[in-house]
Amino acid sequence: MDRYGVFGNPIGHSKSPLIHRLFAEQTGQDLSYEALLAPLDDFSGFARAFFAEGQGGNVTVPFKEQAYQLVDELSERARRAGAVNTLKKLDDGRLLGDNTDGAGLVRDLTVNAGLDLSGQRILLLGAGGAVRGVLEPILAHNPHALVIANRTVEKAEQLAHEFADLGPLAAAGFDWLSEPVDLIINGTSASLAGELPPIDASLIQPGHTVCYDMMYGKEATAFNRWAAEQGAARCLDGLGMLVEQAAEAFQLWRGVRPDSAPVLAELRRLLA
Repeated sequence: MDRYGVFGNPIGHSKSPLIHRLFAEQTGQDLSYEALLAPLDDFSGFARAFFAEGQGGNVTVPFKEQAYQLVDELSERARRAGAVNTLKKLDDGRLLGDNTDGAGLVRDLTVNAGLDLSGQRILLLGAGGAVRGVLEPILAHNPHALVIANRTVEKAEQLAHEFADLGPLAAAGFDWLSEPVDLIINGTSASLAGELPPIDASLIQPGHTVCYDMMYGKEATAFNRWAAEQGAARCLDGLGMLVEQAAEAFQLWRGVRPDSAPVLAELRRLLA
């Protein structure tokens, strides 16, 4: 039986074992998948020991940058993201690193939520790894404009400079912006602490602007509660992104794409 797992620290909260078990049952794939508590001081050694027999893995906080350094080969999207969240052992034993986060977000937005990103004015909040990983897939959908807003403007400007060859990118401070946009994506970790990015309510055009938080929880996140109060047309959370990035990884490993809809529905049911 092929062995897979997710590397993280902490890892007990991970939904990945359930997601991939449901994918395997649905597609008739014979595999095992486990949560792997990797040591903070030796991710590389732990991962290499696993891949002596393991076939593939997912990588979560705080190891995505270390996984980027570990692998022998990078996909183009992982190279752009500067981080790896999916590992696959190739036939010759070398490790391939991929990043499925951006593809997962875009699929959740376009397929699950039915949004068309082309020609849209999009605001991305934050300039960390989560935002870096989604820039290329979003720009591939030809938005009218994509603005990265961050507390430290220099970090946003650096990202805008790095990805400028892919489309219309700009950088701003949180307090520089006031014109309404079509879509706001919260890629900051503020929701983990129940806090809000300090953006102006004027960015939301009531009944029109869609707001998306990469975080999710049993209750609506602080950002989505705030967005709803401002009259946002829709408030979406990141649970679909989690399931879709996992489906992308599963396809990379097994060559078959699972149907994410029933798995997402099951996670929603369990979360409620």
